[in-house]
Amino acid sequence: MTMAAAIDNGTADTWPKSGRIAGIDIVHDLASAEAVWRGLENQQASFTPYQRFDFVAAWQRQVGEREGLVPFIVIGHDAERRPLLLLPLALRHAYGARCAGFMGGKHSTFNMALWDRDFAASATQADLEGLISAIAQRAEADVFALHQQPLRWRDLPNPLALLPHQPSANDCPVLTMEPGAAPATLVSNSFRRRLKGKERKLQSLPGYRYHVASTEADATRLLDWFFRVKPLRMAEQKLPNVFADPGIEDFIRLACTTPLPNGHHVIDIHALECDEEVIAIFAGVADDYRFSMMFNTYTMSASAKYSPGLILMRDIIDHYAAQDYRALDLGIGSDDYKRLFCKDDEPIFDSFIALSQRGKLAAGVMSGLNRTKRLVKHNPALLGMAQKLRNAFS
Repeated sequence: MTMAAAIDNGTADTWPKSGRIAGIDIVHDLASAEAVWRGLENQQASFTPYQRFDFVAAWQRQVGEREGLVPFIVIGHDAERRPLLLLPLALRHAYGARCAGFMGGKHSTFNMALWDRDFAASATQADLEGLISAIAQRAEADVFALHQQPLRWRDLPNPLALLPHQPSANDCPVLTMEPGAAPATLVSNSFRRRLKGKERKLQSLPGYRYHVASTEADATRLLDWFFRVKPLRMAEQKLPNVFADPGIEDFIRLACTTPLPNGHHVIDIHALECDEEVIAIFAGVADDYRFSMMFNTYTMSASAKYSPGLILMRDIIDHYAAQDYRALDLGIGSDDYKRLFCKDDEPIFDSFIALSQRGKLAAGVMSGLNRTKRLVKHNPALLGMAQKLRNAFS
């Protein structure tokens, strides 16, 4: 019996006898993993909306494949081959090593495995060490580079936090929403009055409205506007247009027009509009518990001076509060407008785990770079210098 087969059947000497993960499968194409993946989703496993099959598949097919990333999907199962977890990873070469990281790239705010809820609630360090050992013995990857993982999701811990990890370079501001909370506890009355005063100027525009895109035609029209305006906004800020990278627009268009069984889309678009123009949009993912914003922009017209982005954010908060959502975030980074709504921070972490001798060097380099980035991000003087350098070279 080969070592790989022995690991699959949980009979290898190195497999912890006390662990509940009896074996692993490593799959290199999405189609072969789809049934197990969707099965975990249907079982109400612990995972974020960024790990839905439809989100990850759209990203991998439109972006990952163009970047040469190869799926590296790890499925852990018990002795009866019931799936306990699925790690949606992809392989790339970096720092002289084969690095396995979460699919979704920069467009996934949170990254997790899909976990069986009972297993996630009681997983031990021995379970996770056994999993890593089994993956390492396959000798297909040298290092795990696992970014932006939440310590918890909903009411369950993230088992990967049992392994060595470090804080992510950036924080993620979050708004906690209690069911039935008074609107003023989410957005203060004084702030609401300020926004209402600004909104009166917009309400005079014919056809002024807030809505969530519900049809493919709506989503397409809003995205046509977004992809015209966003590059102009980014140029104003002297930022590169990340939406121009190969496959990104195709991925976003596909995700925004793919419906889900719960009535949402893979990515939902919220918009302020009038008859003459789109005024602002925010787009993100939702799972009946939390809304997580991915991208946004606002008009280049005179309406911009009335803070349409802030008005739209208030509408979105009220929209999800009415549906008893428990949390809302505006993505990674501590931009000033995010702090107007999100006063707390979501604890997120990165893991750089060597799977081979070659991977040890790569893990050390990536860990060091990550710590340096965090130091700069959290030191105003260093951050100011970094921004000046970026502007000088842009």
